[in-house]
Amino acid sequence: MDVGHNPKLRFGMSLAEATSDKRFQPKITGLPPLPVVDFAKVGKQPPKVLPSPAGALPKADTVVITWTDSEWAALQHVFCAGGSAMPYSESTRSAWPGWQKYAANLPSNRPKGWDYWGQYQLVEINGKNVLLFKSNTHLDYPGEATLVALIKLLISDVQPRLILSAGTAGGAKPTDHIGTVRAVSAGTLYNAHDKPSNWTEYKNGWTASNTVLNSAKFKQLLFPVPTKLSDLSKLRSQFNAYYQKDYGNLSMAQLDPKKLNIADPSPKIFNQTGGNDSLLTASTFIVATIAGNYQEFTVVEMDDAIIGEACKGTGVGFGFIRNLSDPAQNGALPTKAPGSWGSAVYDVYGFYTAYNGALATWAMLA
Repeated sequence: MDVGHNPKLRFGMSLAEATSDKRFQPKITGLPPLPVVDFAKVGKQPPKVLPSPAGALPKADTVVITWTDSEWAALQHVFCAGGSAMPYSESTRSAWPGWQKYAANLPSNRPKGWDYWGQYQLVEINGKNVLLFKSNTHLDYPGEATLVALIKLLISDVQPRLILSAGTAGGAKPTDHIGTVRAVSAGTLYNAHDKPSNWTEYKNGWTASNTVLNSAKFKQLLFPVPTKLSDLSKLRSQFNAYYQKDYGNLSMAQLDPKKLNIADPSPKIFNQTGGNDSLLTASTFIVATIAGNYQEFTVVEMDDAIIGEACKGTGVGFGFIRNLSDPAQNGALPTKAPGSWGSAVYDVYGFYTAYNGALATWAMLA
């Protein structure tokens, strides 16, 4: 299992807990596949998959980084294999044909078990090369210095003009339903030992185009996250059975007081790039709640501000396209319950929210 942006780890679990087979693994059956991507509907050609050389990163105009297996599956579907539907069972797949492993220039003091930076695949979009990169390097593990080193390696070897991060995130706003996509060009690094006004923000002027995003036909390509009350009720029952000793028997009203886990009929995409809006990056136990104090941020996630840190002074632009796999939580729940519930929601629906995030990322490059 990828532990980089795993919500289990993001919500305060240890690495051992996040990778344990004994963790809560919800099971909801009958979930639909990702649809065929009809790029022609918006007058565009699908991305062209190019041969990816082994052992050395190729030059590209843009790098698109993603972090977890479900995000990777969605990226693979939109950028490499959108001509056929992708079954839900592929959401946990950990290898894809054509992708190359990048393991050059590893630090000598690396932790045991971490032996490559990530995997990559080259594609062409709108006449420009785009390097897709599935990271095995994260802020929480092996750590900030290693993630900064990876981004600097990508900058020096790939020589991109732009680095984009596309992935799942926790919601921060009490109005954002599951599946909402928010794109920004700034990230703020959480610091538990300082007041928020002193937290470091990394921002730049990159602004994504709205030409495809605002097309009525593009909205037809988006896939409504298939949240059903009956499935959420099953998830709640499984959750209560597993966590009975920890949290007691929680009602759906307690777990989802604003019904944010019921997706909008059409996923909402907010292009907030080029402005002052920022996401929040943390490697520690943080849950944004519906009445919490993180609402000034767009989402909460685990890596992106570090990309901004590494790009500072290089002239390389950066942007973050994050999809809400788990909305803002009920802060009145027992300690750690919001994180556990958010993780369960992610496990079931992150595959779908990541698809719309990947599609929005493509639209910004098309």
